[in-house]
Amino acid sequence: MVWGMGSSARATPADGLSGLVERVVFHNEDTGFAVLRVKVKGEPDLVSVVGVVVAVSPGEWITAEGRWERNREHGMQLRATAIRCQAPSSREGIEKYLGSGLIRGIGPVYAKKLVNKFGESIFDIIEKSSARLEEIEGIGSGRRRQIKEAWAEQKTVRDIMVFLHSHGISTGRALRVFKLYGEDAIVRVRANPYLLARDIPGIGFKSADAVGMKLGFGHDSILRARGGLEHILSRATSEGHTALPRHILLKEAGKLLGVSDDVVMGALDREIADGQLVVDSLGQEPLVFLPALRVAEITIADTLRRLASQPANYPPIDFDQALTWVQKKTGKMLSQSQTQALRTVLGSRVVIITGGPGVGKTTLLDSLLRILAAKHVRFQLCAPTGRAAKRMGESTGYKALTIHRLLEYLPGGGFHRGTKHPLETNLVVVDEFSMVDVSLMASLCRALPPQGALILVGDPDQLPSVGAGTILADLLASEIIPSVRLTEIFRQAETSHIVRAAYEIRHGRLPATTNEKGADFVFLPREDPQEIADLVLRLVRDEIPGRLGLNPLRDVQVLAPMHRGNLGIRELNAALQAKLNPPRADRPEIERFGEKFRVRDKVLQSRNNYDKEVFNGDIGCIVEINPDERQAVIDFERRRVTYDFGELDELEPAYAISIHKSQGSEFPVVVIPLAMQHFLLLQRNLLYTGITRGRRLVVVVGQQKALATAVRQNNTRQRYGGLSMRLAPQSE
Repeated sequence: MVWGMGSSARATPADGLSGLVERVVFHNEDTGFAVLRVKVKGEPDLVSVVGVVVAVSPGEWITAEGRWERNREHGMQLRATAIRCQAPSSREGIEKYLGSGLIRGIGPVYAKKLVNKFGESIFDIIEKSSARLEEIEGIGSGRRRQIKEAWAEQKTVRDIMVFLHSHGISTGRALRVFKLYGEDAIVRVRANPYLLARDIPGIGFKSADAVGMKLGFGHDSILRARGGLEHILSRATSEGHTALPRHILLKEAGKLLGVSDDVVMGALDREIADGQLVVDSLGQEPLVFLPALRVAEITIADTLRRLASQPANYPPIDFDQALTWVQKKTGKMLSQSQTQALRTVLGSRVVIITGGPGVGKTTLLDSLLRILAAKHVRFQLCAPTGRAAKRMGESTGYKALTIHRLLEYLPGGGFHRGTKHPLETNLVVVDEFSMVDVSLMASLCRALPPQGALILVGDPDQLPSVGAGTILADLLASEIIPSVRLTEIFRQAETSHIVRAAYEIRHGRLPATTNEKGADFVFLPREDPQEIADLVLRLVRDEIPGRLGLNPLRDVQVLAPMHRGNLGIRELNAALQAKLNPPRADRPEIERFGEKFRVRDKVLQSRNNYDKEVFNGDIGCIVEINPDERQAVIDFERRRVTYDFGELDELEPAYAISIHKSQGSEFPVVVIPLAMQHFLLLQRNLLYTGITRGRRLVVVVGQQKALATAVRQNNTRQRYGGLSMRLAPQSE
């Protein structure tokens, strides 16, 4: 049986070999490029084979064709133009194969025991008579099931890898395709290859389209056009839109597909008829939605309208008496603006509290919660990210959860808490509300009990949510919900250069810059991009940790405006990883999806994973890489999570992260490179958000012109959606 094959091109003259794969020195699952050490009969030394092979493991028998060449370091090696792998048949090969870590639950020790017991029939035993595995000491029913399942999985995944490779798609996505579609993966993809672009992160429409063309789908195929429409709307969602105007969707689809308007409009009609897309006429032009986002907007608007129309239902509170009591309790006198805000909050069923750093939001919230606790009001505190929830809990003294944990997320997606099982509380307080997208807010609205109240705390001058929507801005603009904005900077915050800089930037003014020792906001001017990059590396590795006694991995975070360029996130991550966590012989390293992962690496989760209970923006540290089990273990805030190697496309290096991904987090030290190469993203709210992420020190390194441009530009990009119109008075 052929398990994988490389290019069919042959060298002339041809030469080759057959032998047992002793060791896989290197294998890139994205490209298939491999370096193998092979035991060839009659040869005293192992032979090196270099070439492309979809999947390969120690113990397999390979036949390779190609051309012999001399390598300076490794001597003679075969540069293969074709490599074919076969399942091992010798006891030696089978033992090496099973012990390679390919099958979870079997390492070198159990591989030897299994081969000694069952010999060459072990594969049939695993597949057809797995109960006999329990005859081996140490293998119980649990491990036996694990081995049988892992065996079936690896066979199917290999088939998927060969299928994807033959159609020009990275085989590294095979595990994800298998986990989503199961054993019917190839059948489903053959029936509709455009599902890949919709369902599998990392496989774009062009890749799925290439598969479609190879499978015989015509240029004007209705499935192709429907896939293109769904791809454009999905991409728009990732850019923050909850919908697209119909004419923009049709125009973009025409450009992507290169087909006539009739084909695109016919596909849109079919998508609407089948309920895959929905059209809503809210403004001057119809908006086209993915159905779940339209429902989310309606849920939010209906819930908040209902709450805004009802009075507060807290127990009777004598405001003046409560104010005197809480000020004595906390030892803090509330300002006139805070006092008025407290009165508004206690009198409202739903309310928004906004303001920048240093204006007393925490003091106001602390006073409010003490009063309500004294009245035996049950409340739940939450925030969009783990870091934000942790900070909220520390500042209030009450337990705070992520919104996902509060709603009790379910494996596979969705939440236990909802209309049928509402939260058991009188009040929900949401911090860092600017980060909340429409899908999560709709879930929270469904879980709010009928008599429950809602307090939303956020900063409208920060970036909008990474997900779809601009809820905070829409709610404030609608004016249907009571809101209070704290603006007075308190004396204890006035000495902070970070707070003062944020205040100036918010008002469109250049902040006072300094490089004085002891200042917590510093601007270091540099004009040359390479000088900026070099200084960032030096600050993170040496100067800041040395001066402040901090851990550069844990306590210093680089925030960059964009991904590309020598000051982009990708280049900075590679350079910082090399400086802060270089390769070591005693620590395993793996390369997956174009990234190198090492133990001690700081990594960021790039999408929600309900099964693992980690979410977009969570930052962790790699604490273990197990090549035998093909797994990596990540520590997220003292909670360890295991990833199969095929799932590492959910992670990206986090030595440098985007300012968008930093929302809701706070770091002891933040370093921000700024240059005119970031021009398209130099915006006031971006710089403001980045600066307000730092707690002890913020260092901006870069061009004076870039700093001035970021402060000046306030033309934030429009996000399409319908929530603001659903909240408008005429929509009632």
